[in-house]
Amino acid sequence: MVGNIGISFAKQIAERDAAYYVLEISSFQLDDCYDFHPYIAMILNISENHLDRYDYKMDGYAESKFRLISNLAHNDYFIYGYDSYYVQTGLSKKKTSAHLLPFSLTQPFEEGAWLNSNKLFIKHNQNTFTMNLNQLNIRGAHNAQNAMAAGLAASALNLNNDSIRESMSSFRSLEHRLEETAIKRGVLYINDSKATNVNSVWYALESMDQPVVWIAGGIDKGNDYTKITDLVREKVKAIVCLGKDNRKIHEAFSKVVDLIVNTESMEDAVRSAAHFSNSGDVVLLSPACASFDLFENYEERGHRFKQVVRALPE
Repeated sequence: MVGNIGISFAKQIAERDAAYYVLEISSFQLDDCYDFHPYIAMILNISENHLDRYDYKMDGYAESKFRLISNLAHNDYFIYGYDSYYVQTGLSKKKTSAHLLPFSLTQPFEEGAWLNSNKLFIKHNQNTFTMNLNQLNIRGAHNAQNAMAAGLAASALNLNNDSIRESMSSFRSLEHRLEETAIKRGVLYINDSKATNVNSVWYALESMDQPVVWIAGGIDKGNDYTKITDLVREKVKAIVCLGKDNRKIHEAFSKVVDLIVNTESMEDAVRSAAHFSNSGDVVLLSPACASFDLFENYEERGHRFKQVVRALPE
């Protein structure tokens, strides 16, 4: 696994031969890609992010993402999130001869993946794979979508159903992505520092079943918070802003959440969240913003959150 995060593709090729390489390709990289030709291409979703790089226009950001499929041929695969408006729109503008494998939370397909009655279905090449959602080791609708996309890729590579099922039931999420850090005085603390845009926060809040004290804020990247207003109204009891400029969060949610406070350090943010939470609540660090005003990167932000949380009294 190489690409945008971790080891570079070039370094891995130079040092280690493998049958397949799995790459994460960012829009920044795709802007300069002309000949890149993957065998299996995936666009999971497209939501507002990095708009400051694309003149605050979603069309430019989506067009950058769809450079991924420019060179696909008829024997390649394109796996895509059917539920994403910008993916649907992008596919209508940029035709491909690749074999299409969509996935959806609601829509069944002749070939693709979907959910029905808390069961996951993957259908490809006359093979049908099924699995109960409660067997997945990761929570939330977005992780069900991730599982469907990964399962489709595995099916395209002719992995057997038992291998797919074993992987999905044992997989653990990445650090800083809905990472359950600790339970302190009955309150569950979750590190979702990698959620640097509104779409990621939507999926985090969607997966919460308990009342939430939400730690948010940082450097805004052109966020439209209206997309999560209903979820915040339904699930969030207090917002702890962590950043140097929290005006947009106050403007977006002051009529939705009664309690919103400002902090400029992780220590103050966690202590405030602990103060506002009760046993049975969740304290969720899911910032919706970049971290560079107070931290080197989202990893440092997440590590600091975990340090402070673990130092709280039992």
